[in-house]
Amino acid sequence: MTFSFSPLAFMKPELGAEFTGEGTHFAVFSAHAEKIELCLFSEDGKSEIARLALPHREGDIWSGYIEGLRPGTIYGYRAHGAYRPEEGLRFNPNKLLLDPYAKQLHGDLIWDDALYGYTVGDDNGDLSFDERDSAPFMMKGVVQDPAFDWDGDEAIRRPWTDTIIYEAHVRGMTMLNPHVPEHLRGTFLGMCSQPILDHLTRLGITAIELLPVQSFVDDRYLIEKGLRNYWGYQPIGFFAPQPRFMSSAHITEFKTMVRRFHAAGIEVIMDVVYNHTAEGSELGPTLSYRGLDNLSYYRASPENPRHTFDTTGTGNTLNASHPMVLRMVLDSLRYWVGTMHIDGFRFDLASTLGRENPDFDREGTFFNAIRQDPILSGVKLIAEPWDIGSGGYQVGGFPPPFREWNDKYRDTTRCFWKQDGGQAADMAARVAGSSVQFNHSGRTASSSVNLLSAHDGFTLHDVVSYNEKHNEANGEDNRDGHSNNHSYNMGAEGETDDAAINARRILRVKNMIASLFLSQGVPMLLGGDELGNSQNGNNNAYCQDNEISWINWDQANTALIDFTRAIITLRKAHPALRQEQFLTGEELLEGKKDIAWFRQDGQPMEDGDWQDGERRLFGCYLSNIRDVVQFEVEEDAVFCVFNAGGDDTITLPALPGIEGWTRIFDTREREDAEDDNRFTLSETSIAVFVPEKAN
Repeated sequence: MTFSFSPLAFMKPELGAEFTGEGTHFAVFSAHAEKIELCLFSEDGKSEIARLALPHREGDIWSGYIEGLRPGTIYGYRAHGAYRPEEGLRFNPNKLLLDPYAKQLHGDLIWDDALYGYTVGDDNGDLSFDERDSAPFMMKGVVQDPAFDWDGDEAIRRPWTDTIIYEAHVRGMTMLNPHVPEHLRGTFLGMCSQPILDHLTRLGITAIELLPVQSFVDDRYLIEKGLRNYWGYQPIGFFAPQPRFMSSAHITEFKTMVRRFHAAGIEVIMDVVYNHTAEGSELGPTLSYRGLDNLSYYRASPENPRHTFDTTGTGNTLNASHPMVLRMVLDSLRYWVGTMHIDGFRFDLASTLGRENPDFDREGTFFNAIRQDPILSGVKLIAEPWDIGSGGYQVGGFPPPFREWNDKYRDTTRCFWKQDGGQAADMAARVAGSSVQFNHSGRTASSSVNLLSAHDGFTLHDVVSYNEKHNEANGEDNRDGHSNNHSYNMGAEGETDDAAINARRILRVKNMIASLFLSQGVPMLLGGDELGNSQNGNNNAYCQDNEISWINWDQANTALIDFTRAIITLRKAHPALRQEQFLTGEELLEGKKDIAWFRQDGQPMEDGDWQDGERRLFGCYLSNIRDVVQFEVEEDAVFCVFNAGGDDTITLPALPGIEGWTRIFDTREREDAEDDNRFTLSETSIAVFVPEKAN
């Protein structure tokens, strides 16, 4: 078959390969190339059957249209231009390049020295030039037909105050679930199978946050060690679903997953990685962006453009302040929202996206572009508010409408329940929504995404089971991963048959889970924590695509699942626990306050009480009285007691309009022994009370 571009010179606004119904339009960006060639491949992707120079250039967009070219066509690019690595120019037409806008990938990356633009092992290093063809080892793009029957699917757009996030991995969630059909385990279709949906809906989850599902590669050094990239934080394509998660060659499987989640009332949030790519430093391979326009796509070292500027720890930093790179990121986000019906994004190392030559700027190009976008500004946006660069830790520093992962919540909660001294005041601040960090610039009390654990670090079970990390399986002599985990094993490292130790561990897990759902902000639960899932002490399981990381459903703690469901149900029933506005403690109506803090004797906490380093108990009164005044909603109030100390008795406060109190929740099972609003509290426990209204 002969292929040729149409002589008709026209420019579609879209970049990438766009099927028009009668042919396919190709467009790619490069500011420094001298020629771009489109390469077409046989149906199996092994043979290059055509190589055509893109005939049109307008500005820095190269394009061409081939009439009759259909979806399913496999393709890639080759870029011609100067090869002057000392100036940051690394064009090498011997290297097949993946289209940055490819909607689907064909084939796997096969690691070979031919993938590098320079000759590996040459005395001149990355200044040398490699003439081998990389096509036999490269994944390729596939032309797509965007048609799909969404069957009336619409975005849920649930308020942040009603959102409960569940962080999960497609393979980790499904590989060991005996109720998921075996042929669907590890796939998008397995992720949305009825057993998974039933578990999440019974639990009360409203949003699933998926670890990276955009296409990524397995690092060469991992493959050589018999491991592979499990988490997925090595992106190569920002538009294509990861092929590993598909049971067929149809990306409609991803759309089917989203549609089924939506039908179950669950929003889908994607963990996205726009801060770097899998090409690594200047010593990495030439797979796409480096070969198309290294100087535009990546930040160069200010001292020497030969080297990449790295604030991510991966070797390179995507140059999101460049207008065309920024456009690619925004186009990608809009694609996932518009075409794939995604409800939101969690941005990995989001501080990098806010860097402007090179410092972090909350009013920077990326954030301003998102905020003015009529599509993107309306979806859920979550920042991981740090990177490894100077000034990269920015918790509380992001502009609205971004929410942020709050590691201060994680660390304080672990330390408080570990019974470290001097934690009461900090724990109270976390329960109230971390206002010091987030109450500014018109931000709301839902700005903090509260978490106890996440994919990166110990599972919650391991927080109470291990004093030390155990990452030996990663092959790095246990040097990788964090050492400061604020964990305590209760007297035995790892699994034990000691019933007393196991009982103490479960109680501490319950107290932390209860704290999470009794706090202002948006709760995020790590998938498997509600089951008591363990990673055997591995707190950096990024390369463990096996039983270490996969959730072990056969050993699920059903009592802990029931407990988690109960506290989520309680949260949903009480608006006072999930308010949009920050709580101030001022009197608003008939002497009523939205928040107040109390000692064991029922008296208000004073400054000196908070400064007591041995204080491990406090009570918190919460009311939605501000919404009652503003919106005339029904009044709701709760009183929560957080006791990280020993057995105690608390006198609940006498407050206007409240005649008495009823205990509705306790992390320990016990009968009430009450006298004049005095309640017994067990050692290390949480109790929740609701008012008995006066007649």
